[in-house]
Amino acid sequence: QVQLVESGGGLMQAGGSLRLSCTVTGLRFDNYAMAWFRQAPGKEREFVANINWSGTTPYYASSVKGRFAISRDNARNLFDLQMSNLKPDDTAVYYCAARSGATKIDPQEYLLWGQGTQVTVTS
Repeated sequence: QVQLVESGGGLMQAGGSLRLSCTVTGLRFDNYAMAWFRQAPGKEREFVANINWSGTTPYYASSVKGRFAISRDNARNLFDLQMSNLKPDDTAVYYCAARSGATKIDPQEYLLWGQGTQVTVTS
């Protein structure tokens, strides 16, 4: 059974940092591209960042580039998002997602999802 489990969300003041982790089980992790998405109340799910199977090609949404860093550890089936200089607009439920093959930014291209973790940033 494939499972993606996010952790690390919470409440943070603007300017602070949080690290989200996604633990993946039930699949061959290094065969999958990984991505983070987020969804704020009343808004559509939006792309945050993705990374290819080997971890050599991260890609970021313009809204988070320079503040967030995505990484993966294929030996431990872990996938992280380091978030720095957080802003109130970063408040959302963050989801990790996996897809076989190349990275994509459209959430509909991802079939495997975690349950989400809440990140709240106060001003």
